[in-house]
Amino acid sequence: MERTLAIIKPDAVARRIAGRILQRIEEAGLQIRAMRLVRLSKVEAEGFYAVHRERPFFPGLTEFMSSGPAIVLVLEGEEAIGRWRRLMGATDPATADGGTIRKDFGSSIERNATHGSDAPETAAFEVGYFFPGIELASAG
Repeated sequence: MERTLAIIKPDAVARRIAGRILQRIEEAGLQIRAMRLVRLSKVEAEGFYAVHRERPFFPGLTEFMSSGPAIVLVLEGEEAIGRWRRLMGATDPATADGGTIRKDFGSSIERNATHGSDAPETAAFEVGYFFPGIELASAG
């Protein structure tokens, strides 16, 4: 079993579509092992996205991610990282495949409704960032 972090971003929470995204997660067979509603400070968003600090989109991204509540989740399942990334679709909703979350709910590259870890090492960091020292529910 693999675990990954998923975020339902502030744009999706503000538009009241989080439930629809959660439904897609469950329908895809991914297990939700932890979930919290968070309101990131600018500093917390900068810490989470520190790997992108030198990128030109960093200031806008961290401003957006601290603009309102978001839902952070730990998802578990066989190949959870890849499955969640396929369910989300391409970063840019304009180029995402039909039926993906970002195609259906995203409005721009930045406001694309969801985030997901891209590798096991990233997932370990990201899960620990939002759920430090928490024992996650296990399957069974």
